[in-house]
Amino acid sequence: MKATQVRHSERGFSLLEIMMVVALILIMGSITFMSLIPALKAQRVVNAYNTTLSAMRQARDNAISQRSSYSVTFTSSSGVNTITVAPTLTGGFQGQQSTAVYTLPSDVGFYADPVLAATAPPDGYGAGLLAIDFGYTANGNNGGQTTLYFCPDGSAQDSENGAGNCLGSVDGGVVYIARSGETLSSRAISLWGGTGRVRGWRLYPKSGGGYQWVRQ
Repeated sequence: MKATQVRHSERGFSLLEIMMVVALILIMGSITFMSLIPALKAQRVVNAYNTTLSAMRQARDNAISQRSSYSVTFTSSSGVNTITVAPTLTGGFQGQQSTAVYTLPSDVGFYADPVLAATAPPDGYGAGLLAIDFGYTANGNNGGQTTLYFCPDGSAQDSENGAGNCLGSVDGGVVYIARSGETLSSRAISLWGGTGRVRGWRLYPKSGGGYQWVRQ
């Protein structure tokens, strides 16, 4: 009886066995993490796209509901990409909101991949050369602007006759979002100034070669 008890007390895992199990867990964890990296990168692009789309739509909704005008300014410098939404007129409808600044993930930004120059642009705006390309108006302005203004009637205008006075020209354009060096991460958001319509796009390979924008 005593011998049986001794044998039971000696059963267990050796240090080598424990180390082998830990090593296997670490290896499997590393493989799982590596497989998740592409998905995490893709999700950050989606987050940047959704943030930009939401900021523009929110600015338009604010302008309509508060009977005022709101500016939307896109900034891309030193690796920091932001969208600033701000009321541009004083004395507007009660409840006017304060300035809001939205920051894109650090590895995603306003970026026009070189292949876009050979791709038909969303809604026909520009040539795909500028990452932030608003300012297309009926009076001959040809884009390149980084700030636009939403008005109480829902339209988007430029700063003609005073920024935010809504006495300018209807302003359309496009902004591109991507991770540098990853062509198929490209997203775009176009603005049709007359109605303030904002809609999103994604870049896909085209049958026979090249790329095309597909509305989301």
